[in-house]
Amino acid sequence: MGWVFERLPFALPLRRLRETEHLLAFFHPRPAYPFHVIIVPKQAVQSLPDLAPASPFLPDLVAAVQSIVAEYRLPAYRLVANGGEYQDFPHLHFHLVSGSIGNPKNT
Repeated sequence: MGWVFERLPFALPLRRLRETEHLLAFFHPRPAYPFHVIIVPKQAVQSLPDLAPASPFLPDLVAAVQSIVAEYRLPAYRLVANGGEYQDFPHLHFHLVSGSIGNPKNT
């Protein structure tokens, strides 16, 4: 599935927030929080233990989170990576969320 993010990010019908050579950040298509963004590496990486510590994705991840938090003036937020049986999709991704779960209105 990683090839989708490596080769076809332009073809995905998503509300994009950030895109670099190494990552794509977009609003979750079915948000569970008032503010719910998904951040994925374009490189095929199944889970966090598979990501190289020197991956160029990591500085892009930090920069994307910082700029999104600032742009949307999020007073509180969480950055979550699910793994193992908690990971519904077999491609590393992070959830940047704010607000209470169960209120899917985007801010």
